[in-house]
Amino acid sequence: MALLRVDFFSTALMRTVTINAVIPADKVLPDGNPVGYKKYKTLYLLHGILGNYTDWVCGTRIERWAQEQNLAVIMPSGENRFYLDYPETGENYGEFVGKELVEFTRKIFPLSEKREDTFIAGLSMGGYGALRNGLKYADTFGCVAALSSGLLYDQIQNSDDENPTFFRRRSFYKAIFGDLSKLEGSDKDVYALAKKLVEEGRQTPQIYMCCGDKDSLKTANVKFADYLKDLGINCVYEEGPGDHEWDFWDRYILKILKWLPLEEEEKGISSGNVPLEKEERN
Repeated sequence: MALLRVDFFSTALMRTVTINAVIPADKVLPDGNPVGYKKYKTLYLLHGILGNYTDWVCGTRIERWAQEQNLAVIMPSGENRFYLDYPETGENYGEFVGKELVEFTRKIFPLSEKREDTFIAGLSMGGYGALRNGLKYADTFGCVAALSSGLLYDQIQNSDDENPTFFRRRSFYKAIFGDLSKLEGSDKDVYALAKKLVEEGRQTPQIYMCCGDKDSLKTANVKFADYLKDLGINCVYEEGPGDHEWDFWDRYILKILKWLPLEEEEKGISSGNVPLEKEERN
């Protein structure tokens, strides 16, 4: 498995950015033969608030599982900006993950250009980002997966500036989402984006959502999953033991890989999977 750090200039963000890329191009099968050249199915994987492009590799076993499934995984940084667009400052995170990053990585890596082979997922803030941009760029992404999504609409409307945590203050929400009175129905509203796709008769992505049973965001996630199902969008919702934590996300990213339309699991030779000769028995 090749784990690469890539620095490149983003026109959507108007600066040099860094991504991690897991590319199974160096995979060797147990018989010693390399896997033949192919264009890989690809997962664009978004981190949560306070994180960066290293989070998923450090917090989960995504690298090993991607190798087994012959899946390319691209992990960008979204700062604390919820993967939204800020044209006034030249920081268009939605355009970056939904368009530019896909186009750029397809130029430098052997990635499939088919919609049905292109997926987006994320946790918490990144779960919101995956839903928002998976719906906004539905012509690009065939599947969307969201773990413990930061669907904060109720918290936003009831917020004030007394909270000691900066990203729970009303002033922070205003900086991220703009005029809060105009949030509903905008392209920052995942409910509105989903409804618009259906009303326009456009192809909708398949969606997987999950949340821990002790997570404070569970109610909001169940509500949106039910809304998607009522619209007739193919949505799977699962709940399991856990809170807003890496132990839960580590378990459920594997469930997501099993849900995605990937190839049959195929283990290769690596430092953690070395085929040993069986002892001869008399």
